[in-house]
Amino acid sequence: MESHYYGLFGFIILLALIAVRIPIAFALTLVGLGGLFTLSGPDATFALLSSQMYSSVANNTLTAVPLFLLMGYFAYHAGLTRACFDTARLWLARLPGGLAIATVAGCALFGACAGSGVAAAGAMGRVSIPEMLRYGYDRKLACGSVAAAATLAVLIPPSIVMVVFAILTEVSIGRLLMAGYLPGILSAFLLMAMIWYRVKRDPSLAPEVPFEITWAQRFVSLKNIWGITLLIMLVLGGIYTGFVTATEAAAIGALGAFVLMIFAKQLSRTTFKDAMIETARTTGMIFLLLVGASIFTGFMAISGVPQKLAEAIVEAKLSVAVVILIVCIVYIFLGCFLDSISMMLLTLPVLLPVLKSLDINLIWFGIIVVKLVEIGCITPPFGITVYVVKGVVGNSVPLEEVFRGIWWFLFMEIFTLIILIFFPVISTILPDMMLGRG
Repeated sequence: MESHYYGLFGFIILLALIAVRIPIAFALTLVGLGGLFTLSGPDATFALLSSQMYSSVANNTLTAVPLFLLMGYFAYHAGLTRACFDTARLWLARLPGGLAIATVAGCALFGACAGSGVAAAGAMGRVSIPEMLRYGYDRKLACGSVAAAATLAVLIPPSIVMVVFAILTEVSIGRLLMAGYLPGILSAFLLMAMIWYRVKRDPSLAPEVPFEITWAQRFVSLKNIWGITLLIMLVLGGIYTGFVTATEAAAIGALGAFVLMIFAKQLSRTTFKDAMIETARTTGMIFLLLVGASIFTGFMAISGVPQKLAEAIVEAKLSVAVVILIVCIVYIFLGCFLDSISMMLLTLPVLLPVLKSLDINLIWFGIIVVKLVEIGCITPPFGITVYVVKGVVGNSVPLEEVFRGIWWFLFMEIFTLIILIFFPVISTILPDMMLGRG
């Protein structure tokens, strides 16, 4: 039997293991090891493992992962979540659906230092959902706005998903991070526009807030977000100008968030310990996934499945548009069952040769994948940010109602995806204007 048939069989076994709830890291490792033993024998397999398992995580650029995570946890403990929402609330609350719009704006701001949609959903949900429910907002709108807007943290840098994608595809982390800003702003704007339109048509979804807000209050509130603005400028400005690499920007951001926590008088043994433990736990999970993916990638490479797939697509003369459409369908399907990083680790080893054979811009494609991953975060039945929001609201809102609340947001996210596919310049203009090291 030809080697690529072993690869296809291994891929089917991998999907079966995932279906029976085997953790994706262990499933990747088991299938990869089994395939390598079958195709290469024990000696070659152990020779590969002796170097591959170490080299897959002994990568200097991976330092950005724990540093960006630490930045997000420090920012959360510094109270930046509340500051983002309070400032956005004062500026936007008088609009139709103003508190929900403020939630989207707050998530976008917090996402610029969180790096994780799960963290943003938990942090912003605790702040904004009780506020919206207190003023009589529709429960589906309140929960849906948080669950959907929290995924902006996946797209707006610093994004852990982007860092992992850049490492897997060997593209510049700095360029990919810069590419996410305009799509992130576009996504936030369209979500806010959709909320405004829905409430304008049906004011019962979000009653007008009963308090008056002066311009003096609005401008005074801006002092609450000086910290997060400074963090964004340090990270964005440093990467854009080439003064620092993405990894160095992550270190600066983590240090900046730590200083903000001190200024906010939130630094204590408990908060510091919590931030470090959560960072270590999440980093360990990601690194374990990367080790499993490296073994599985080795098996795929030896089996020749990616090369066969690339050859088949070239022979079939499929256009870039058709390939992107297939990728979108696959990712939306996988998003119903898998988390963001697992989706990439499962698909990129197979897709990468195809993308290179079609000369697809990997920076642009990275934004498309991250957007698809963002959609997966709210897609039933997995929808991880939906479950985080459910955990925040407890028994006050049924899970089914939370899921019903995300449909409008899901359609708007797909609309945004279509825009990003047809107008690649939105994703590529900032990376192309970058200076220095990237």
